[in-house]
Amino acid sequence: MSLTSIPTPEQIKRLPKAVIHDHLDGGLRPETIIELAKEIGYALPVNEPAALADWFYEACNSGSLVRYIETFEHTIAVMQTKEAITRVAKECALDLARDGVVYAEVRGAPELFTRKGLSLEEVIEATIAGYRQGEVAAKAEGLRIRVESLLCALRQNPHAQEIAEKVVKYRDLGVVGFDIAGPEDGFPPTNQLETFNYLRQEDAHFTIHAGEAYGLPSIWQAIQMCGAERLGHGVRIIEDIDFSGSKPVLGRLSAYIRDRRIPLELCPTSNLQTGAAKTIATHPIGALAKLRFRITINTDNRLMSRTSMTNEMVEVVKAFNWNFADLQRVTINALKSSFIPFEERLAIIEEIVKPGYLAVASE
Repeated sequence: MSLTSIPTPEQIKRLPKAVIHDHLDGGLRPETIIELAKEIGYALPVNEPAALADWFYEACNSGSLVRYIETFEHTIAVMQTKEAITRVAKECALDLARDGVVYAEVRGAPELFTRKGLSLEEVIEATIAGYRQGEVAAKAEGLRIRVESLLCALRQNPHAQEIAEKVVKYRDLGVVGFDIAGPEDGFPPTNQLETFNYLRQEDAHFTIHAGEAYGLPSIWQAIQMCGAERLGHGVRIIEDIDFSGSKPVLGRLSAYIRDRRIPLELCPTSNLQTGAAKTIATHPIGALAKLRFRITINTDNRLMSRTSMTNEMVEVVKAFNWNFADLQRVTINALKSSFIPFEERLAIIEEIVKPGYLAVASE
């Protein structure tokens, strides 16, 4: 076998992976939610792990925005103490490591976890502590992972500048960048233009959720007005490509994004839930990969989408007949696009990713 071979699901599981778009409050273990809810007397829809996992998945596939939002209300509700946040972050790191992830940037909005009196600093520090504990626990199992934190602001709330300042404060302590999430329609990223200017002046990294629920104007603003280094999702850039002729023709914006190698944080399974595609087989990732955009594969919300990096890779392999080399390319893309220093990205690629892919592909 070689890198041009088609990997099996078992081989994909063993491949080293990188994820740069994963939400902490969207990846809890159902068992943990139940235990934390019991500790604080919080009522859940169901109290059996498998049934609760089913409930989250079905709610997020219901087509009801109300039910989708409700799922996060439950996970956020049980993450209002330092101990709970640290536990969730530790388990996140360990679960990713068990799935073969060697590098992860996990994002969370600190303001969501201050309802019971925690400060933003306490939330951030508890999260970082959890990731470090998870790395140690993974090492004890013979696994290797590095997890860094992205701090999210919510575009509908007035805290973006404060969160950005925390990114700068903690950037050498486990926080590598800033993100803005929340509803795209009606809340353009330019509303926080001063915050993005501040981040650039501080030489701080940031990504922006754009081109998922809203279309090309969201992407254009994120890149050309706000200066985003990456696009959170960005899947709707496909709307700026004309496929009607014998050869795809890129529009000005899509050509700019491809030419500048601006990373797209694609989340195939999640994109199905939000309506960006009807099936994995029709997801834009296939066409964007052929056109050599800098695409990455990500999980978004592992609990809500009932997914993992292995699952995402298995699905695109089945849909597009990708081989080892294709999966290696998107993994290297993610690491090249990460917010850690260049030398550290390169070390992970050269020490773990390339040897790991070659070893599995050569079996």
